[in-house]
Amino acid sequence: MRAHEAGALHADISKQGPAWLRTPEDVNALMPTLWPRSVTRGADGAVAVAGLSVRDIAAEFGTPVYVLDEADLRSRCRDFRAAFPTEDIFYAGKAFLCRAVVRMIAEEGLHLDVCTGGELATALSAGMPPERIGFHGNNKSVSELSRALDAGVGRIIVDSFTEIDRLTALARERGVRPRVLVRVTVGVEAHTHEFIATAHEDQKFGFSLAGGAAANAAFKILDEGVLELRGLHSHIGSQIFDASGFEVSARRVLALQAQIRDARGVELPELDLGGGFGIAYTSQDDPATPQDLAKRLRKIVDSECAAENLAVPHLSIEPGRAIVGPAVFTLYEVGTVKELDGIRTFVSVDGGMSDNIRTALYDASYSATLASRASTAQPLLARVVGKHCESGDIVVKDEFLPADVQAGDLVAVPGTGAYCRSMASNYNHVPRPPVVAVRDGQARLIVRRETEEDLLALDVG
Repeated sequence: MRAHEAGALHADISKQGPAWLRTPEDVNALMPTLWPRSVTRGADGAVAVAGLSVRDIAAEFGTPVYVLDEADLRSRCRDFRAAFPTEDIFYAGKAFLCRAVVRMIAEEGLHLDVCTGGELATALSAGMPPERIGFHGNNKSVSELSRALDAGVGRIIVDSFTEIDRLTALARERGVRPRVLVRVTVGVEAHTHEFIATAHEDQKFGFSLAGGAAANAAFKILDEGVLELRGLHSHIGSQIFDASGFEVSARRVLALQAQIRDARGVELPELDLGGGFGIAYTSQDDPATPQDLAKRLRKIVDSECAAENLAVPHLSIEPGRAIVGPAVFTLYEVGTVKELDGIRTFVSVDGGMSDNIRTALYDASYSATLASRASTAQPLLARVVGKHCESGDIVVKDEFLPADVQAGDLVAVPGTGAYCRSMASNYNHVPRPPVVAVRDGQARLIVRRETEEDLLALDVG
């Protein structure tokens, strides 16, 4: 961290007080911005979720462990459902998927997006009605498409001319007419990391709008008459706070809707504007509420439809991170503390890039707090790092922790529900952590910890 950045962060700490120096009431008032809504800090200084202390969670399940606040996840589903009462809400399963989460979002009335055969298998095994499943992916195999058709998934988002041909042949063989949407690359540069911006032209997803491929894909589907073209799909990226990208995207994709109508006399009934809605990873982030998103997106679509003389299509959106991201935090145990005089202090925890690759992959920012106890020590600028054999194995780049942080302390990192477990690996042969759901003071294991036996079971040499 540069000196002026550290100074600014110090100023913020001196103004508000770090978490371990504030009163429990002050901390509890600040917690909901970054943490699951039931997270509190008790009089003893220990963090609790849904009434259960992190000390008890660590004692029962070990560390590292992903802790999911079930009531928080369900309440975020309900927030989106209330904000978008007539639209279809597809939970983006790539953020985090397991059978327990599938059941939760199904019970809350949401649909589900999957993008691989494995995600589809998880959804079906958990009892998600197939008609409420959408199937994404830029390279769906014959076997994946066959399974989707045989299961009766509600819609398939086609991503290439090869896929259109492949799906058309499979549909003819089965005598079925699957519903499809055409994924359109609209040329919008979302304000996000290069690797998670998905609507600019130089990337692998979708049909180019500017080059005419998107229109040709729609014409091909309509002219062949085997697949049922329901509408267009656009997704401009991830961790987006600015609605202006959605405005440009909607304008361009609805202009394509009008072009299709004028050329073929067909007004497509559906429009999916994707997801990518941002969440707060640090106190500097200010995400929009679902109600605000709904208001903005409806205004954009209504305005553009009026301009193109189109009927307003049935809308769908795809929040993933915005639902599961804030509902989870990762709990670690400190192993070593290493001070480099005049440089920084490294706080090493018992996880790292194998359970959260996002810091290394996207230069993502996270927060952290001492979770197991109170402290009267002054703030210490630290870097929370993992146990892996990589200098880039960083969990939190820069964070103030109490100067007396030591081996055996528990450190919690909020906002880890999206993509952390989904992208987890066995780098250095480290077993992946479990996922524990907490509700009403009770914890239950929903994804067990991997063991060394699991790792060796795949090694047949």
